[in-house]
Amino acid sequence: MYEYNKLSDRELYGLLAHDNEDAFTLLYQRYWKRLIYKSMLKLESHTDAEEVVQDAFIDLWNSRHRIQIQHSFPTYIAAVVKYKVMARMASNKKLGHQGVHDIDQMMVADNSTQEWLNFSDLQLEIEAAVQALPEKCQLVFRMSREDGLSDQQIAESLDLSKKTVEAHISKALRSLRKSIRRFFALLPDFNRLVFSRS
Repeated sequence: MYEYNKLSDRELYGLLAHDNEDAFTLLYQRYWKRLIYKSMLKLESHTDAEEVVQDAFIDLWNSRHRIQIQHSFPTYIAAVVKYKVMARMASNKKLGHQGVHDIDQMMVADNSTQEWLNFSDLQLEIEAAVQALPEKCQLVFRMSREDGLSDQQIAESLDLSKKTVEAHISKALRSLRKSIRRFFALLPDFNRLVFSRS
């Protein structure tokens, strides 16, 4: 396996697609620690964090013949793990309205359909929908999504009431829901988790 250590992630993934177990092992070894650490920060359980990371890599192996990674491997695997963390948090009733901030950073697999979403297409759909929002609504939504600010922080920053901020975000989500409806059929869990705020 030593000679594989010098290969890039993309090269390793190419080997993985041809059933190379050593390449798979190396990709796992490169990223499992940081992925478990990030997952544990959200799940507050090392056991849960290990399980979601292992599940993500199991999915990767099982899908190796049909998945074409359009972004860097760490971005891809982090997005898959992030989705699984959100699903685990939802099952633990810890999610609330989290996940909105990461809406355009996710490439996720729906295990019920075994279909993979074309992330670049979704990203374009979302960005177009966001740009079509009224100026203030767009600003509020971007502060929430891109900056990760709470409703209260946005309200104080823009001198708005918290209810007004909530209304802007709800309006943005309704618009996004309408604009990318064709994607929802592929990802019912994504629809429930990310667009749960009405």
